[in-house]
Amino acid sequence: MYKSFSTTDAPGAPAARTDIDGASKAGIAVRLEGLSKTYPGSARPAVKDLSLDVYDGEIMTLLGPSGCGKTTTLRMVAGLEVPDAGDIFFGERAVVMTSRRLLLAPDKRNVGMVFQSYAIWPHMTVAENVAFPLKARKFPRKEIKGRVRRVLELVGMGGFEDRPGPLLSGGQQQRVAFARALVTEPRVLLLDEPFSNLDAKLREQMRIQVKLLQKRLNITVLFVTHDQIEALSLSNRIALMNFGVVQQQGSPRLLYEKPVNEFVRDFVGRTLLFKGTVQTSNPAGQMAIALGGAPDCVVFGRTYNPGGVKSGESVYIAVRPEDVEILPALGSQAPSGMIGGTAQAALFVGERIEYQVEVDGQGVILIYGERHSPVEEGSKVWLKLRPDGHSAWASDWLHKEDGT
Repeated sequence: MYKSFSTTDAPGAPAARTDIDGASKAGIAVRLEGLSKTYPGSARPAVKDLSLDVYDGEIMTLLGPSGCGKTTTLRMVAGLEVPDAGDIFFGERAVVMTSRRLLLAPDKRNVGMVFQSYAIWPHMTVAENVAFPLKARKFPRKEIKGRVRRVLELVGMGGFEDRPGPLLSGGQQQRVAFARALVTEPRVLLLDEPFSNLDAKLREQMRIQVKLLQKRLNITVLFVTHDQIEALSLSNRIALMNFGVVQQQGSPRLLYEKPVNEFVRDFVGRTLLFKGTVQTSNPAGQMAIALGGAPDCVVFGRTYNPGGVKSGESVYIAVRPEDVEILPALGSQAPSGMIGGTAQAALFVGERIEYQVEVDGQGVILIYGERHSPVEEGSKVWLKLRPDGHSAWASDWLHKEDGT
């Protein structure tokens, strides 16, 4: 059995990380080292040898599809699941060290958590819901009243203290859940898919409000979501998971622009895959690629496996939708630097038009156009690709289940 211990007798954590150039990084709020967890009856680990640093005052997002291990990781940080192996540090104190069979109880970790369901108790008022964790910790009545009032004002729920839980809208329930998580002044705020039960417009509003609230409080947030838009818009850094393994971690821009494997490329944002042939390449992985069906259309990109792709070989070029411009064809032959096609269908979706284009030598590809685009269904088109900044891959899908 694991034994509980207090923060005063917990072992110290490793020193804060430094950058490659020796510059000191921000203080570490949470450090995960070699975490693994396999549920009884499962042949595959839910989390496999996961190591991660979460810095003070940042929003770190665990992103990935259902079953990738992100919620299990969050629950291990909260103390709601016990890892089979690995250590967890909060700042300079260990809260879990499996090799020493040490485990800090959940209520001793000083974290706040917002669940996917919000968990608003229907028999309590707003104030009673928010006050619950303070009462459980036996805070003085006067302090409870002051803290509840201040945190409800902070989340925009001042004046709702006496409203019963069942009379709250979805957005109001979420605000109350945030207030309850923040009222204890936690070191780390844990968010488990907090927007999933809201409609699209309210999700967008709450993303902005959470970002502003986090900046105002300068609180560290560990955020779990399967929604790439939430992750890209809210996060300082993202750890993208699949099959219990972190595939890539870094800034949203890094994962979007420089994916390290096909899974990252296809999960973060939309990707258009064009077939091409490598004309020239160098040891750094930079290459010139001629598009199939348009040998005069040459784009420049790089591969993350320089030894695996050589001149003359066929590759897939990963292109983001915003890097392709669709134009009405003004002749039978596409100009140099462009590739021709036919707009089979046009879908107006408000801010843009989505075209299904039969691209010469490529197949059918979904292309975004401006909502005032003059391209019509059935017409010939030219596609103009951004000349550089793309990534090249030996196949359209090569991701292995074990994360390698």
